[in-house]
Amino acid sequence: MAAAKPTPTDSLSFCLAQLTAAAGEGLGGGKDTATNETPLGRALLALRTRHVKAAGGIERFRARGGLLPLLALLRRVSAADPAPSQAGPGSASSSVESAASAGSAPSSGSTPSVASSSTSSPPARLRKTLDLALSILANCCTEGACRAEVRRLGGILSLVTILQCVKTDSIQNRTARALGNLAMEPESCGDIHSAGAVPLLVESLTACQDSQCLQSVVRAIRNLADSPQHRLALAQQGAVRPLAELLAAAPDPALTLALVRALLELSRGCSRACAEQLSLGGGLGPLVSLASHPKKAVREATILILANLCAQGLVRPALGNAGGVEVLLGELQRRRGPSGAGPTSQQPLVRAVCLLCREAINRARLRDAGGLELLMGLLRDPRASAWHPRVVAALVGFLYDTGALGRLQALGLVPLLAGQLCGEAGDDEEEGREAASWDFPEEQTPERVEAGSFRSLRSWLISEGYAAGPGDISPDWSPERCPLPPPPEPAEPTSPAPGPALLRTPRTPRALRSPGRSPAAPEEPWGREGPALLLLSRFSQVPDPSGALVTGPALCGLLAYVTGAPGPPSPRALRILARLTCNPACLEAFVRSYGAALLRSWLVLGVAPDDWPALRARPLSRRSQHRELGEMLLQNLTVQAESPFGVGALTHLLLSGSPEDRVACALTLPFICRKPSLWRRLLLDQGGLRLLLSALTRPAPHPLFLFFAADSLSCLRGLASPTMSPALPPAIPLDLDPPSPCLYEPLLGPAPIPAPDLHFLLDSGLRLPAQRAASSTASPFFRALLAGSFAEAQMDLVPLRGLSPSAAWPILHHLHGCRGCGASLGPIPPPGQPLLGSEAEEALEAAGRFLLPGLEEELEEAVGHIHLGPQGGPESVGEVFRLGRPRLAAHCARWTLGPGQCPRKRALALVGLVEAAGEETGPLTEALLAVVMEVELGGKGSSLDY
Repeated sequence: MAAAKPTPTDSLSFCLAQLTAAAGEGLGGGKDTATNETPLGRALLALRTRHVKAAGGIERFRARGGLLPLLALLRRVSAADPAPSQAGPGSASSSVESAASAGSAPSSGSTPSVASSSTSSPPARLRKTLDLALSILANCCTEGACRAEVRRLGGILSLVTILQCVKTDSIQNRTARALGNLAMEPESCGDIHSAGAVPLLVESLTACQDSQCLQSVVRAIRNLADSPQHRLALAQQGAVRPLAELLAAAPDPALTLALVRALLELSRGCSRACAEQLSLGGGLGPLVSLASHPKKAVREATILILANLCAQGLVRPALGNAGGVEVLLGELQRRRGPSGAGPTSQQPLVRAVCLLCREAINRARLRDAGGLELLMGLLRDPRASAWHPRVVAALVGFLYDTGALGRLQALGLVPLLAGQLCGEAGDDEEEGREAASWDFPEEQTPERVEAGSFRSLRSWLISEGYAAGPGDISPDWSPERCPLPPPPEPAEPTSPAPGPALLRTPRTPRALRSPGRSPAAPEEPWGREGPALLLLSRFSQVPDPSGALVTGPALCGLLAYVTGAPGPPSPRALRILARLTCNPACLEAFVRSYGAALLRSWLVLGVAPDDWPALRARPLSRRSQHRELGEMLLQNLTVQAESPFGVGALTHLLLSGSPEDRVACALTLPFICRKPSLWRRLLLDQGGLRLLLSALTRPAPHPLFLFFAADSLSCLRGLASPTMSPALPPAIPLDLDPPSPCLYEPLLGPAPIPAPDLHFLLDSGLRLPAQRAASSTASPFFRALLAGSFAEAQMDLVPLRGLSPSAAWPILHHLHGCRGCGASLGPIPPPGQPLLGSEAEEALEAAGRFLLPGLEEELEEAVGHIHLGPQGGPESVGEVFRLGRPRLAAHCARWTLGPGQCPRKRALALVGLVEAAGEETGPLTEALLAVVMEVELGGKGSSLDY
């Protein structure tokens, strides 16, 4: 088959020549347009269908200078007379200004010119030329270089003029398409706005009937909404309402998609004007319906539009009436499901749902649709931590919804709120005034008319000298809104006239929301923890808040906020704690949850759960305020515990409660009971103390149980002896005591006096001199050995088996009458070294074996001085207890429960005692009980204080 014969239009040069010739005729007064119509039409058609659409064709067209004649042709054709054969030469101006002036003021007697094209279509030949030229320009504007050149050549103003003057749908379609492509550049977008294209596009929305034309116009509006300023300008010029009306008319699917995409752009950072027009245009209902559209693009764009609209309070009630609450909740639940999208796609929906909680009508719908469970799920999700402050602020809307609060409490809101008090700040932006609740809309009232009573008051104030003139008094003034003036200086006379500034000071909004408070009182700080504290305060005001607030997590959250806030804590948190401790219904909960012990540990002693057992560095600022607060709260609990109701509750808890509750009651009683008759009856007569001591070696019911127990036993000892010294008596090292004379040392010299008549032989072969008479009288064991019928009585070298030299040394000194000469310190290892298996244990065992009780006591006292003295620490207490000596066990208990002891050291010592006791709980229990009871009995019994 023969190849097609080439035509002149196959050449880009030929087409550009025709285009240039047609564009220049109007400038030089050449031939009529009709004579070149056919070659020009063929050239334009070839440019559109072949040259521009070919690969790289747009760039070649621009590089060959095609845009300049193309824009000139557009100006010429758009300004041409509808009947060019009747128009005189030069009647078509190439400038936009001439076209506009010709359209606004046609000469008398002439045929209708450009202005008449607004009502009648141009001739077919001109329309075809304009169509082809606009199509070529729109195609070229799909590339950035062409868009920049069109802008530089002033093509935007030409297109706006065509949009204004030629109202044919096809021309409007191609012009809007070209403007939409140009609007993809931010600079061109601004020029299009400045050229006044927006009202013309809005007019096209209402005038055009063709779907393709409407899609192009809608797309142009969408591209023009590229910044917050441009979106606001579009809304203020009425671009949103026609879109909403078109959407309500149920258009075809393609136009529907274009409309929702445009509305999505316009609703970003939704302005008040945008929301008002969308509502007035009837777009809320169709948008809610489109949220279930089968096409994903339409469905997702619609849901985002609904989410954006929630930023405007004025439209939220209507949105809820249209079913938007259920739609947004359902979509958020779907996206949070196992197969849902990531957190980024959930953010606008979370924000929308939280904003919907600001109106009562929407809160009711949200509660019925499962919104409370959804919000609680967000609070529990650590991945949603950035949204937690917003969610908590949204829940404040349910502050007076008793049913919703009950449901939230059952879902576990209170511990989550307590955890939010010290959480990280979210990354959500602040909402504007337009997002405020529409339950209390702003009143647009005219200028106030002064009432007669105000005029009378003003006249009296002026006549009495309180105001200089009518302008000094505002109609907003009232006695309640006028703060008291500062007290005058004593040296100056008091002025009877408050200044105008005082009379005009309005009452602050916070004062208006706080009835019963003085307007002049300082406002409470409202930080990021404010919403959570407000909800917790509401929960604390119910008759019995113990189940929600008097729990470990809730109390820990409140105390962590009070002690860890960077600045002064909110007074609301302090009121919550005071309200709970003053409520009799919370007494048993404070006992069961170890709440009273926690208050004392955290506030009074300064030991938080995170500080045990490892100490963490914490600022010491406001330490005295925390102690004062803790003592006040414990005093509140004491008042409740010592009331008739409290006595009955504690007695029932101690005698009839569960084993865990009985232990908790016994531990808490020393903190909240000050009446001797009450704590003696409960702890001593009814066995509460033994119950607590027996629980020490069982699994701990609380992470701080041993810390609480050590503090409780110390407090009980202080209650039993209020006159006990607040500090430990100073320990005096033995090496500073005046040494007693050593009676054994003379036997060790080269010329001993008296001469030894006996030597003891150790396993090591060491021979130790001794006096038979002195050794026989010191111990029944040695009396029978050396002066009885045993063979050793006749021997001068008596073996002592199983005894090392260090352990034998204090025994020989003791046998010869040495008391306090320092020999007992020899076998004692220094602090930090184990006592079990040491020479000290061997010496103690030998002293018992040889029936030397005085030496045993001296060795035990030496162990106490070294390991439980100034050089010893809490870790030494367990080591000493492991020796299994009853006197040393009492010594350890006395060191642990001594007055003035550091709470941490006391608790660490008790931990060491429990570990050392193991399964043999009897010795530890008896030792601790003896220490407490000996004080109670007036200090009877032996004492090892040093």
